[in-house]
Amino acid sequence: MSDLPEVKPPVVTPVRVVIALCLVAPFVAMLWVGSYAKADPTFIGIPFFYWYQMLWVLLSTVLTVTAHQLWRRDQRARAAKGGTGA
Repeated sequence: MSDLPEVKPPVVTPVRVVIALCLVAPFVAMLWVGSYAKADPTFIGIPFFYWYQMLWVLLSTVLTVTAHQLWRRDQRARAAKGGTGA
């Protein structure tokens, strides 16, 4: 017998998929420059290129907080079931 603990593969659940989407969405939105590399439409005189990025700063914050809250709830639920949290 080995002294190493048994390593279980990570569990993919719908909640974890939503968490991943919340964290990946801002990267995809910002890396797809062709979708926002334009001046129109303007918003209060600010070209689209700039206000779109600033909007994603706010959206990224909301999505990250949402992912964190979902992760904490998932961990609490797994701990209540006697899971390892992996």
